[in-house]
Amino acid sequence: MNSWRGITSLTYSQIKDLQNKCLHSFINTHVYPFSPFYRKIFDDNKIDPRLIRSREDLKRIPFITKLDLIDKNNPQKYKDFILQPDKEKIGRSWPKSRLLTLMARSMLQGHHLQDDLAREYRPVFMTFTTGTTNSPVPFMYSRYDLDNLYASGARMVELFDIKGDERIMNLFPFAPHLAFWQTFFGAIEAGVFALSTGGGKVMGTEGNLTALMRIKPSTILGVPSYIYHLLRYSQDKGHDLSFLKKIVLGAAKVTPAYKQKLSDILAAQGARNVSIFGTYGFTEARSAWAECPTENHISSGYHLYPDKEIFEIIDPATGEVKDDQDDGELVYTSLDSRASVVLRYRTGDIVKGGITHEPCPHCGRMTLRLSSDITRLSDNKDIQLSKVKGTLVNFSHFAEVLNDIPQVDEWQLEIRKHNNDPYEVDELAVYVTTQAGANQSALSQLIKDKLTGATEVSPNEIKFIPLDEMVKRLELETANKEKRILDIRPKV
Repeated sequence: MNSWRGITSLTYSQIKDLQNKCLHSFINTHVYPFSPFYRKIFDDNKIDPRLIRSREDLKRIPFITKLDLIDKNNPQKYKDFILQPDKEKIGRSWPKSRLLTLMARSMLQGHHLQDDLAREYRPVFMTFTTGTTNSPVPFMYSRYDLDNLYASGARMVELFDIKGDERIMNLFPFAPHLAFWQTFFGAIEAGVFALSTGGGKVMGTEGNLTALMRIKPSTILGVPSYIYHLLRYSQDKGHDLSFLKKIVLGAAKVTPAYKQKLSDILAAQGARNVSIFGTYGFTEARSAWAECPTENHISSGYHLYPDKEIFEIIDPATGEVKDDQDDGELVYTSLDSRASVVLRYRTGDIVKGGITHEPCPHCGRMTLRLSSDITRLSDNKDIQLSKVKGTLVNFSHFAEVLNDIPQVDEWQLEIRKHNNDPYEVDELAVYVTTQAGANQSALSQLIKDKLTGATEVSPNEIKFIPLDEMVKRLELETANKEKRILDIRPKV
C-alpha cells in the first residue's frame, strides 16, 4: 500500500493519469454503491457516476462543509458518510469477475471472503475533530484505512530523513486526534523506536524532560507551543540537548521567524543546525503532510500524496475552481478511503501560492507540493474571524505578529467587554511573558505598533506576567490545545 517511492518519481502528466483512474474507480466501486450520503447526492443531482472520469469532472459534485457533517438533532449524522456495503449492494454493483477474483485470492490466503470484506470496510478505530466550534465530529477507520494511516506516517518519517537506528519522541497530546496517532502508527510502520508520552497533560513537563534526557531522541514531535515550553524549561534546568537533530511541529502554523526562535533556544543548549519541520493535516482527510529538510528560513511546501487524494483550489466567495498555482480555499477529495469518506470537502483553509507541480528543489521528489502559507480558518472559526471594536479581524494575524517578536516568550489574547457589560465597547488585552532582560516599555510600544499595523486594532492593555502564571492561563500542561485566544465577551 505504501508506494511512496514510485509516486515521487512520476511526472505531472503521469500523476494526473493516476488520479483520474483512481477517482473513477473509487467513486464507481466504493462510493456510489456503498455511501448513503453520496448516493443521494448523485441521484438528487442526476449525476451519472460512470461519467466522473477525471478531476475536471469533480465540478459536477456539490461541495460539502463541516456543517454537512453535523446535525444537533441527529448526533448520528456522521454515520451517513461511512461506506455501508452488504451482500445485496455488492452483488448489484460489482461485476462477477471482481467477486471471483476476490474469492480466489481469499481462498489462496486461507481466508473467508466475508472476513476480508469486513477487514476492508468495517469501522474499528475513530478519531475526532477538536470540536472547538461545534461538537466533535467522529471519523471512522477500517483496517484498510489504518493501513493507509501507517503508510502515510511512514512516508513522513522517510521525508524527514529519519533513519531506522534513530529514536523519536512523540509529544502530541494523547487523545483521539489525528496528530498523536499519525505519529504513533507512522513510527511503527517505519520501524523506528518511538516513545509516545501523551504530552504535558499525561506526564507533565518534568516527566517529559526526564524521558527526553533518558532516551536522547534525534527527533521530537508535538504542538509548537508545548515544544517551545519544554525546550525553555530544559534551558532553565541547564540541560545539554546536542543529541537533537530534528523538530516536527503540527496542529498550528509555523512561520520562519518562529522556527528561528526555536533554533535559538536549541542552540543555547548545544543543539545546533537542527532541522525544524512544519506539517499540515486535518481530521477529515485522516492524514497529514509535511515539509522536507531545508534551511529553517525556507519552506519546501507540504509534500502531498497524489495517489490518495485530490486537492482543488477554489475562489472562497464563488466556489469557482482556480488553477492549482493560484491562491484560494483548499478543497479535499479522498481517493482511497473505506470507512468515513468525503468528496469535495471545503476545508475553509486559505492557501497563498497554491500547489506546485515542479520537482522539489530540496529533496528532488516529483510529487505535488502544497504551499505552507495557509491560514487555518478551520480552527476556531468563531474566533478567527470576529469583529473587535467594530473591525473584522483575523486572529491568525495576531498570532503571526506575536510569535515572530523575539523578545516575546509566550502570549495570550483576551477579548472582553468594558465592565463586562454586553452592550459596552470591546476591549482587547494582551498578556505577555518576555525573555529575560527585555525592556517592557519598548516592547509594549513595539507590540502595539505591530498589531495595529497588521490588524488595524490596537490593544487596550498589554500586561506582562511571569511564566508560571502564563502556563496556567494557557493550560499548556493540562489541555489538549492551549488557550491562546480567549473571547470572554458575554452573550446578549
